[in-house]
Amino acid sequence: MSPLTDGNSLPGSQRDPQPTLSRCKATPSGCNCCVQGASRVLPVCVTMGIKAALPKYEIYFYNTVLCLAMFWAAGWIFDVSSSSANRKTFKTSVKPGWYYFGRKMDTADLEWMMWFSTFRAHILFALSGHVLFAKICSMLAPQYRSLVYMVYGLLAVWTSMGWTYVTLILSHCILLYSISLVKIRWLCFVAGLCTLATFKCEPFVSWQAGFVEGDFELRHVLFYGGCGFTIMRCMSFALENCERKDGNYNILELLKYNFYLPFFYFGPIMTFDKFYVQANKSDLTRKEWEMWNISLQGLIHLGVVIVVDVLFHFMYILTIPTDLKLLKHASDWALVGLAYFNLVYDWVKAAVMFGVINTVSRLDHLDPPKPPKCITMLYVFAETHFDRGINEWLCKYVYNYLGGNHENVVEELVATLCTFGITILWLGPCEVVLIWAFLNCFGLNFELWTAKFFSMEPFASFEMAMSEAMSRRIRAIFNTLNFWTIVLYNILALNSLDFAKLVAKRLLLKGFPITTIIVMFVTYCLIQVIKERERGQALIDDPDPLPPAPPTNAASPTAASPTAAQPVADPSKEKAE
Repeated sequence: MSPLTDGNSLPGSQRDPQPTLSRCKATPSGCNCCVQGASRVLPVCVTMGIKAALPKYEIYFYNTVLCLAMFWAAGWIFDVSSSSANRKTFKTSVKPGWYYFGRKMDTADLEWMMWFSTFRAHILFALSGHVLFAKICSMLAPQYRSLVYMVYGLLAVWTSMGWTYVTLILSHCILLYSISLVKIRWLCFVAGLCTLATFKCEPFVSWQAGFVEGDFELRHVLFYGGCGFTIMRCMSFALENCERKDGNYNILELLKYNFYLPFFYFGPIMTFDKFYVQANKSDLTRKEWEMWNISLQGLIHLGVVIVVDVLFHFMYILTIPTDLKLLKHASDWALVGLAYFNLVYDWVKAAVMFGVINTVSRLDHLDPPKPPKCITMLYVFAETHFDRGINEWLCKYVYNYLGGNHENVVEELVATLCTFGITILWLGPCEVVLIWAFLNCFGLNFELWTAKFFSMEPFASFEMAMSEAMSRRIRAIFNTLNFWTIVLYNILALNSLDFAKLVAKRLLLKGFPITTIIVMFVTYCLIQVIKERERGQALIDDPDPLPPAPPTNAASPTAASPTAAQPVADPSKEKAE
């Protein structure tokens, strides 16, 4: 469940948008020293962090331990779910499920139920109409397709929320467009953030909510989703207009950008510069197998929705954390499994919901933000996020703009503080959000401080002296501790502060030393499995150079003297290569 005041579930748009804040784009993830982005540390990062290989039998052992641990934790959660299905505290969220299973179903996530059960037909109808009209326009008048997207989106918003709501949205667009004409970056930021704050505090919220007609169940969700994303899109437009050297963008371009229906209510956010180029390109030819890939992605999303609904009949991972009395009597494995599976589920939800929207936008020849990176593949704060669109927005306009090359500690601290300040405003200031932002901001900066400290002598020499495999194992030990820090910091936002405290006490205090050591060892195996996957991807993206071909003419003087043909290589440079 997303963090929100009063504990309610946010629309898919306002899910935890923790920024990735990547500092090193030259290498894949998997190494804390990447956060420095310093050229002198990069060889150590590449050699000993990503491409370091372990024996095959060791990798097989790690995979076996990890699979057994996952099934063991799932078994404990299944036992707790089966024995507690009829508890009084479960009545509001555990309801009769599919007839075929004869079991009750966890319906605690209102956001998931809204998308794939309650309002499934309405959402499908709106998106199907968009796809139909977009296809017709692409065939008859492709040069006007962005205008058709805007008209259809405007009519859909008008139909669902009323003309007064459309008037409210247009007024915000006109206001921020007028300010963007001044081309003062800080003024656009201040105006956008002040406008966003009006949807987070009284009496402005109640006054603006009165512009929505009707009293249907989706009213609250659509109101905040549409308004919040409108402000972020208008800020992106204004900031891009400030960067434009020749003239200004037309206000019609802003309306096309904002009223693109698939992104309007639930996101994700595409920055204006990307949307403008892609929505106005004239070449609509597709790559080979592109339609096949789009269809396959749609089928995969459908399959994931079915699998998640089936699992909700057997594991009540969303309802159990709300019952603290039950949790106090649950086993250590059940608690640890609940913390981990809650984060995995939130990633699955984000990937599916954004994936459905992204599939529609890909049919419109757009390249939307990718799904978030799975929590199972994360062990550094610098890559933790649940909404890649918000993440890219924050990185482009705040974090990278203020942080420079991300080597200076003070600049990095200022950049992260400003980034998480905007994130707090986006989510809505409350106790849980403030604690979550502080802990993640500290974790992000602590990674930089630690990386700088261990890049100094004598630590850098020690790592260069040891074998690549041993360096990878030592790094994995530190990454194991970091992984559970990320888990604990984020479950307090997804569940509750009390649940996070209970998991931390059981894992670190009451369960010490047996539970702590076992869980950390299993996590260490997970980290090594992640590193092995990243190693395989790194070898694909950046294959090792082939050895030089043998000389063809052995009698030639050049071939007879290999030292003359091959200059002597520096050993340290050779190892870095």
